Amino acid sequence: MNESGVRAVDVVVVGAGQAGLSAAYHLRRAGLVPGHDFVVLDHAPRAGGAWQFRWPSLTFGRVHGLYTLPGMELTGADASRPASEVIGEYFRAYEERFALRVRRPVDVRSVRSAQSARSVQSVRQDRRDGNGDGDGRLLVATSDGDWSARALINATGTWDRPFWPRYPGQETFRGRQLHTADYRGPEEFAGQRVIVVGGGASGTQHLMEIAPLAAGTTWVTRRPPVFVEGPFDEGAGRAAVALVAERVRQGLPPRSVVSVTGLPLNDAVRQARADGVLDRLPMFERITPTGAVWADGRTVEADVILWATGFRAMIDHLAPLGLREPGGGIRMEGTRAARDERIHLVGYGPSASTVGANRAGRAAVREIRRLLAREPSPPPVPAPAPAPVRVSVSDPVPAV
Repeated sequence: MNESGVRAVDVVVVGAGQAGLSAAYHLRRAGLVPGHDFVVLDHAPRAGGAWQFRWPSLTFGRVHGLYTLPGMELTGADASRPASEVIGEYFRAYEERFALRVRRPVDVRSVRSAQSARSVQSVRQDRRDGNGDGDGRLLVATSDGDWSARALINATGTWDRPFWPRYPGQETFRGRQLHTADYRGPEEFAGQRVIVVGGGASGTQHLMEIAPLAAGTTWVTRRPPVFVEGPFDEGAGRAAVALVAERVRQGLPPRSVVSVTGLPLNDAVRQARADGVLDRLPMFERITPTGAVWADGRTVEADVILWATGFRAMIDHLAPLGLREPGGGIRMEGTRAARDERIHLVGYGPSASTVGANRAGRAAVREIRRLLAREPSPPPVPAPAPAPVRVSVSDPVPAV
């Protein structure tokens, strides 16, 4: 720590979900010491990433395409338990196993180049303290003080930025409107007429849970849903990642990986389709005080509109770095932001799936080692041999 109270490390990792923990694991294997050479900052109150906020009725057995973290398998978990509990316990055990020393709850408020954020005197003091040359470092401002770093791995995900589309008349609706981020289970919709908006995994899961209790449900999506036979295995995950990657190479806002995988066609989905629960309507034209109206004159009365419309990347704290392209996204070269080689985004765009996050964490660390250019390179720290984790303690989400 220098005289200004700024703590200096080589790498700051922002976020301790799947992507952040994967990156931390690979930093540790590369010889960097947690708490000394790198720090992991997480704004959530406990381990589990965004999974800890998922609704209790989302059981582990219904999670769409979860891949375990590197170096430690998750086995023996009860498929009937809430995913928030199973995955939260797994992440907590992972942090402890590899001594990742995650600091929480910490909110990252901004990231900027140290040269632009600090006085010349501060930069000169950094040089005297051996904390770098000032203009090559980043200043990470947080709710728990500031950090100086040579590189940053951003793994903040999307859960804290739910996307609410805007439609004419939306503000006039007299019923309740909520987003997937606010969903806590089907019981609160008993006896109500519910419009569910969104064609992803969450929308279909909400519908299938709510329909038996609701007075009526209506499913609305922008595009016809695509149901896919067969398991969502690693090969399918890699293919989906490749489809999303082209957008970020062009500097366009990423689409979710789930948007290109289709919806798994299992027995529950087949039954819901047979029962008419998953009969889909195109998007309505406008919202009324008591429901919605379509372009062809169709009307649906509703007490609730549930927006299962996904999330956007949580990257506002990177705004001072000017990383966005004219197309609205951050152009990526692998995991690295094209406009700033110090910034790596994992869990963003093509690495937003769990399999993509694991691969991206490894790739980001490989690039950061080149940036740090340590000579001679310290030997890797061998990780403990992988061992199964059995989650059996009762009392920490899938991609949307």
